[in-house]
Amino acid sequence: MLAWTLVMAALCLSFFAPICSARQLNNHCRCRINSPAFQFAKLSRASSNDSYGIKPIGRSKGIHPIYSQAYSTTTSLNQSTRESREPLKTLVENTLHIEEQIIKKSRFIGIAAHCTSWDEAQTHLATVRAEHPKSRHVCFGFVSSSGEMGVGTERCSDDGEPTGTAGVPILGAIKGEELADVLCIVVRYFGGVKLGAGGLIRAYGSTARLVLRSAPTQTHIPKSTIRLSTRTANSGAVYAAAAKFGGVTSGECYNDRGELEVSITCDLEDENSLKEDIVDATRGGVLFVQ
Repeated sequence: MLAWTLVMAALCLSFFAPICSARQLNNHCRCRINSPAFQFAKLSRASSNDSYGIKPIGRSKGIHPIYSQAYSTTTSLNQSTRESREPLKTLVENTLHIEEQIIKKSRFIGIAAHCTSWDEAQTHLATVRAEHPKSRHVCFGFVSSSGEMGVGTERCSDDGEPTGTAGVPILGAIKGEELADVLCIVVRYFGGVKLGAGGLIRAYGSTARLVLRSAPTQTHIPKSTIRLSTRTANSGAVYAAAAKFGGVTSGECYNDRGELEVSITCDLEDENSLKEDIVDATRGGVLFVQ
């Protein structure tokens, strides 16, 4: 009887042991997949090729790519984060802010300015390049909120540095300081010592933060620009409506029909009210081009 009991116990053990081992292995793999370390590694691999979602759109100095990304000032992937950050800030207008530091014999000069358009940013860049003709690199990050429906752009350039080691850290510094309508340039004079990818990221990022944190700021008010055409007789009503909402006019010209074309920049929240006021003042005799 004892021998029979031992035989039955051995058979049961041989039958259930593989099942238990398979379940343990399955649970072990499941725990590894759901672990924070595994998820972080998965996220890192997924984002390594395009971690910033910024695509090349042009070239600086004719050889180095400039990266650009469109974004909305009214929406975000993480709404709670966006709400906690409002309102954004911008730098004080009509002032150039400069800070510099030496890192392993290389001289890094940070230059920041209030800037609302890409054309204005290009003007600043051309001026800086002319003032530093012997510099090795002139890298930058640019964040603009101007545009229709609150849509703006982000642009950056590594200007010959390894991809992602200069422009993106500068852009990250601007966004980290919760700034908009800002151009930040970092000029580098090479000192003979290579910094490596990590060293470059830290050098450009820290230089950008240094100048941005030293610059005085003000509350950022999103702007919008509209362009319209109307009969010359309505010009007085258009300018009066623009002044009523604190709008700034620019680009005045006359088309081939003799009509006035003008652009008006105003606060984004006043755009619809301004359009309605112009329509009423001109009795519908206006065409909004953009």
